[in-house]
Amino acid sequence: MGSNPLLSDRGGRRVFVALGDSFTEGVGDRDERLPNGVRGWADRVAEKLAKAEPGWEYANLAIRSKRLRHVVTEQLEPALAMRPTLITLYAGGNDILDIGTDMAALMNEYEDLVARLAGTGATVVLFTGFDVKVSAVLELLKKRNTVYNQRVREISAKYGTVLVDYWCLDAFHDRRMWDSDRLHMSKAGHKYLAGQVLDQLGVPHKIRLKDWDPPERLSLREWEQRQRRWVNDWVLPLFGRKIRGVTLGDALAPRWPEPVKVPRKRGLKKLMDRDAVLKNSPKASGL
Repeated sequence: MGSNPLLSDRGGRRVFVALGDSFTEGVGDRDERLPNGVRGWADRVAEKLAKAEPGWEYANLAIRSKRLRHVVTEQLEPALAMRPTLITLYAGGNDILDIGTDMAALMNEYEDLVARLAGTGATVVLFTGFDVKVSAVLELLKKRNTVYNQRVREISAKYGTVLVDYWCLDAFHDRRMWDSDRLHMSKAGHKYLAGQVLDQLGVPHKIRLKDWDPPERLSLREWEQRQRRWVNDWVLPLFGRKIRGVTLGDALAPRWPEPVKVPRKRGLKKLMDRDAVLKNSPKASGL
């Protein structure tokens, strides 16, 4: 992999920094042993990078609910200070869901951000957005999604980035690739997306699409029950937060705010196990 032209090698330095929102934080891929209680595709990519070529460091600055402006003001400068050799960026999805978003202004700000990242000489990975079939209400946003994806493709080509065209990944038409909120990927979805990113980077892995049986057919009553549960559990709380002007990410910090060296064996969970041992040692407790 060291000779892979898609992964810049600055004198042996290998630093992967992930930027964005819940998509990159890992929401939907629950793991209470890890920071913020999630794992996600970016953690999985970092672990496969380290397995293929030891020495990779990894930071993940993404926090759920962040808008593009937050990524620029809160994540950009810390990321640049880490002198990354690999950067992933997905941002703007939450802006698309906001009433009154000016798509032209949003995509101009997005391009400015990509230009800053590409100017570092690092390998930059961008993503289009998926057309999530959540509700007929959100079909009104399809035009925004189309504009977003077309501009991301153009910007990716202009700045020579790697593009993961999430929009075209047919595997995500299976509802089992999505969490119960229908907006975030499930564990299976995060795992599969990690494989797609690794494929684009030319990094070896053994991630494969799950061999599922055909989805179960729901009766009208079962479908109505699921719709009611989804509205009560996810839609109403979402609108409540919007009315109050709060988000799920307000009280959260980045999962991996500083680059950590990713263990080749057992991955990032090994770091958490080590930290737990140190925290509970007699010396740490003052005994």
